[in-house]
Amino acid sequence: MAAPLSAAEFLAALKREGVKVVEVGDWRHHNRAGHGPWGSVHGVMIHHTVTSGTKASVDICRNGYSSLPGPLCHGVIDKDGVVHLVGYGRANHAGGGDPAVLRHVTAEDYGDRPPAPTRGNANGIDGNRAFYGFECINLGNGKDPWAEAQLEAIERVGAAICRAHEWGARSVIGHLEWSNDKIDPKGFGMPGMRDRIAARLKTKPGGPAAGMYTVGKGDTLWSIAASKLGDGNRYREIAKLNGLKDADAITPGQKLKLPKR
Repeated sequence: MAAPLSAAEFLAALKREGVKVVEVGDWRHHNRAGHGPWGSVHGVMIHHTVTSGTKASVDICRNGYSSLPGPLCHGVIDKDGVVHLVGYGRANHAGGGDPAVLRHVTAEDYGDRPPAPTRGNANGIDGNRAFYGFECINLGNGKDPWAEAQLEAIERVGAAICRAHEWGARSVIGHLEWSNDKIDPKGFGMPGMRDRIAARLKTKPGGPAAGMYTVGKGDTLWSIAASKLGDGNRYREIAKLNGLKDADAITPGQKLKLPKR
């Protein structure tokens, strides 16, 4: 729990972490001031947009809808890993959620996941005051692929804000972990993303991504771990780092992030 960063501090933290940033209009002063508090902040929330196309998605997240005015987040993460800053301060992104989740995120005292939320948007507590929010351009249907550049940007964004507040990776959650009527982000696992953020927090700000490997024909997680890490039994680390279940199939051309050797 902390006072929110100033807009200048927020921007500087992102840039220190190597985030590619586009500033959209007067984003520093575009917010929902007067419609509830902003702060104290407790963490970072990740969403998917259910849209496609960068310009259209950024416009929607900046302006919102007649029934839900913008901004709908602080930054929009596009498929190329660029973060478009659309607002700062209170934003209509988190809605209502579970107070028990907030307690555990604040204390960072949960395991792989926070407790499953039992409240949603209609009966939960105000999350718009408590979380930085990032919308990621994805249809959210489980079929729209997540580009590695986009996943790396999520990792860098989460690490940037956690580093600025001296938080750990458990301060970064998905909307589905906050509210029982949400499914986002769909298509990758938040436990694996938190592992990535935790690994980045152990390095200097802005450092390179961990090693990457492109899956070849006949590869298995075990064979990749044996050849690249020197120990086939480390296949579990590769699975966890990439949000995969141990038994998940991998396909030629798929890019996997590798842990340090």
